[in-house]
Amino acid sequence: MRRREHFRIRRYARRYDKSEGKFIVNIAYETATEITPRTIGVAEAFGLGIDQTRKFIIYDNVELKIGPKDIVYITGDSGSGKSVLLKAIKKDLEEAGESVADMADLEIDQNKPIIESVGSTFHEALALLSRVGLNDAYLFIRRYRELSDGQKYRYRIAKLMESGAQWWIMDEFAATLDRDTAKIVAYNLQKQARRMGRAVVAATTHTDLFQDLAPSVHIHKRFGREVTVHYYPNSVARECSLVREMKIERGTLEDYRRLSFLHYRSEGCPPPRIVFRLVRGEELCGVIVYAYPPSRVFGRRRAFGRSFSLEEANRLISTISRVILHPKYRSIGLGVKLVRETLPRAGTPYVEAVAVMARYNPFFEKAGMVKVAESSGDVTVRRAVERLGELGFKPYLLASEGVNLRRLMEMSRGEVERVREVLLKVSGGYYRRLKGSGKPYMRKAEYERFIREASEEALAKAIRRLAILSQTKVYLVWKREAGRQSI
Repeated sequence: MRRREHFRIRRYARRYDKSEGKFIVNIAYETATEITPRTIGVAEAFGLGIDQTRKFIIYDNVELKIGPKDIVYITGDSGSGKSVLLKAIKKDLEEAGESVADMADLEIDQNKPIIESVGSTFHEALALLSRVGLNDAYLFIRRYRELSDGQKYRYRIAKLMESGAQWWIMDEFAATLDRDTAKIVAYNLQKQARRMGRAVVAATTHTDLFQDLAPSVHIHKRFGREVTVHYYPNSVARECSLVREMKIERGTLEDYRRLSFLHYRSEGCPPPRIVFRLVRGEELCGVIVYAYPPSRVFGRRRAFGRSFSLEEANRLISTISRVILHPKYRSIGLGVKLVRETLPRAGTPYVEAVAVMARYNPFFEKAGMVKVAESSGDVTVRRAVERLGELGFKPYLLASEGVNLRRLMEMSRGEVERVREVLLKVSGGYYRRLKGSGKPYMRKAEYERFIREASEEALAKAIRRLAILSQTKVYLVWKREAGRQSI
């Protein structure tokens, strides 16, 4: 006859005082083994009582003080009782009517683009995804199932942020991630939770996240009943531990090219004035490219109160044309660091930037630049987009080169000529960018020749660039003598 092993909770008592933020936990269980020929053999060999019931105490009147804005870090070996404690805390909170969100229970649509599955509006979705480091144009339109493990974890944090829950519960926290990514996720998690005034209760076997999670309560569970609890000031970790291993140094155009595939505008980078790179040992983590300024740009007159000649602009102004970070290192303030520490090294008294992402992620402003103006695009660019719409192009698909090409191939020769006429009427300041030229400037005759002779493939690319130019952008400026001060 075989008797099954039994496992029974002998004591499971919890008391939670919401007003004091106090949890008192008592948990014990007993177990006995299953009787089989082999377990009988073990019992006989080692003199064990095969019917003996063993009692285990996991938590013996443990008192924890945890408030609704604390960051709680529960560590310990596998099987020591971390998850049992986490579940007990969660149950207490729910029974007390607290608002709780468990990362394991989040509802996630695996097949929708992530921009569609978080946030109540487009702008809220962009803001949430940007805060957790998913601030890449191509990432926005990927599905959850297409993300890496680290990106999925970041996305889940965004879902916690939008849940409105006061308490965020996470078991096996960052357990499946490589340790660098785990530290980045931990740092960003505590930053966002503290910014929003939320509590985090995270359990994991890993003890290497203390510095980046910066817990206000650290509970370490050993086997048996031994538990240690330490309390710390509830202060945000100001810097991810990995940042201290990084440095900024002069780079080259080759550094940009190595990371250019990560930028949604990977083609046609203007000739650089100076390049800086962010490195961690031998690893290239980021790059910033300063270019010569365009002949004119919206916001410049408002920023300086006057216009500049071409010679003056070249001598006095640099333009930030690209800032690229490796996806692994996003959300830990490196974009701000890269801009802030290189602005004074650009070689000109003024630096300007025109960026779409600045509407949703103010890292340029955090780095010391001043937002001057916002524009939905030059009037000639907007008019060109409207006229292309009249010719059968869908404005929301203009950024797709393949769609543009298919439409051009469907057109008659006369219709294609009308497309050329539309592109010829765009303001001269955009000639170089519409062609995708590496030259800093382009004369009208050269641009007209390009448009007149362009193949359907080249026209499709020019239309895609036109779509980028039509985006709503922010103009920002930095003045050496003003720094963070208002201009």
